[in-house]
Amino acid sequence: MKTKQLLLMLFAGALLASCGQNAASESTETVQADKIEKVKTVSLGMQEVSREIENSATLQAWEELHYSPAAPGRIEHIYVEVGSRVKKGQLLVEMDQTQMKQAEIQLKTLETDYKRLDTLRKMGTIAQQQFDQVKAQYDVAKTNVNFLAQNARLYAPFSGIISGKYFEPGEMYSGSPVMSIGKSAVVSLIQVDKLKMLVSVSERYFPMIKKDSPITVTTDVYPGKSYTGRIHQIYPIIDAISRTFKVEIQVENADESLIPGMFARVKIEFDKDNARMIPAIALMKMTGTNQRYVFVIRDGKAKQVFVEPGKRYDELIEVISTELKDDDQIIYMGQARLVDGVKVEAVN
Repeated sequence: MKTKQLLLMLFAGALLASCGQNAASESTETVQADKIEKVKTVSLGMQEVSREIENSATLQAWEELHYSPAAPGRIEHIYVEVGSRVKKGQLLVEMDQTQMKQAEIQLKTLETDYKRLDTLRKMGTIAQQQFDQVKAQYDVAKTNVNFLAQNARLYAPFSGIISGKYFEPGEMYSGSPVMSIGKSAVVSLIQVDKLKMLVSVSERYFPMIKKDSPITVTTDVYPGKSYTGRIHQIYPIIDAISRTFKVEIQVENADESLIPGMFARVKIEFDKDNARMIPAIALMKMTGTNQRYVFVIRDGKAKQVFVEPGKRYDELIEVISTELKDDDQIIYMGQARLVDGVKVEAVN
């Protein structure tokens, strides 16, 4: 009898404990459902920003010439070395002039015949056809001498620096390409008082890029120092694979501190534009993905809105989304503990 009473008492106690736990659980769920998260918000609006793009490229010489005579021959003199600074019109290379001297002798003989027949033609003692034949020979010989003279002496077509020397005086120039540059040359000359860069720009910026627009160039070699330049040329073709087009940029280098082959960064600025800006700390990233989102307050609840981030401006960042509306309240503090649909209260 006592055993039966004891079992009844244990059963009643367990039943009461179970009911108490259920009541506590229901009470906790009610509290969680009624819980309101405190957050801080900022009003979304349009702000004026400067549109710009940044890119990088390798600096190139403004002009580069691989200089060689038009015909093979022996090299008499080379008056420069690698690194020599030369002025426009300065003599760089002198080739063997034997062929040119022979051509000059032939020209003098034809010149004498030409003048003699010209006198006889004016007197009417020779046929016009005979005179025309000599004149044609004289004109050809004169052209040949001019050609040989230009190739016997190579003058610098612009001021610059000798970047390559591939022969020594006395050697034969055959006209074959130099392996290191893939072109025929006795010397190479570069212009460095200004340089150029070729950068690839996304096709969506094509309507915004304007010729002669100012740009800024920086390098890792000279931190904190910037160089001025301008857009010199815009290529009129968009690459069908990369969806980009080429822009040639002219960089001023009066002090010649920059050299070809150096890595540089370029910043191209556009006109002012309006953009939706939010504090950068308000932007969240979906775990395991590259999707970005923000929380806004809609009807007293947190609403998750996926956005595309734009350019960052210090502590602000541009966001692009068709779901965002002007004057939306963007949650920028307390959003880390939120889930979509939870009740929130702004305590700004």
